[in-house]
Amino acid sequence: MSDALLRRMQVMELVQNWAVWRDAGDWERFRTCWAPEGRMMATWCQAPAAEFIRASQEGWAKGVSILHFLGGCSVDIAGKRAIAQTKMTISQRAPVHGVIVDVVCTGRFYDFIEEKADGWKVVLRQPIYEKDRMDPIDPAAKLELDPALLSRFPEGYRHLAYLQTGIGYEVKTDMPGLKGEKVQALYDAGASWLRGGVLSWEE
Repeated sequence: MSDALLRRMQVMELVQNWAVWRDAGDWERFRTCWAPEGRMMATWCQAPAAEFIRASQEGWAKGVSILHFLGGCSVDIAGKRAIAQTKMTISQRAPVHGVIVDVVCTGRFYDFIEEKADGWKVVLRQPIYEKDRMDPIDPAAKLELDPALLSRFPEGYRHLAYLQTGIGYEVKTDMPGLKGEKVQALYDAGASWLRGGVLSWEE
């Protein structure tokens, strides 16, 4: 196996470990996925990794159900830096107006990853939210959403944001989607960082 292939596989393993350990509540191993300066940009939490882990643990204890499923992964490496893009779905179950629903959001994880003394670590994770849907668990249930609240959020994650707002989270309203200036700015930040620039992705 070539060194280049091995390093790409190590980055992909990191991405996979992140999802498995986070969803399993294996918090100690989950911590090892992050660089000391690591940061997470989620709809419901934009914070340093330690704070994101704490918030995830608190949600776990309250019964918040957020799961991740991964698909294909593309890795670009330059020296000790890498950008990984991974197809994913985020699945969350919660009551909306008294009806238990599943929201499934399809998109990509866009990860800034760096090789440290103890291996590859996530420096910044920015999801890209492409499309989502909301389905009652009981197919006979009737659910009516507030159009004004739904329209506050971008198309790529409006149902996820609607659910998360309803259970008490303050949701960020300008996350990157499939197309547009925001996601292009993210690509530009990743390309610049791979060339050795400062990580300049805005919050």
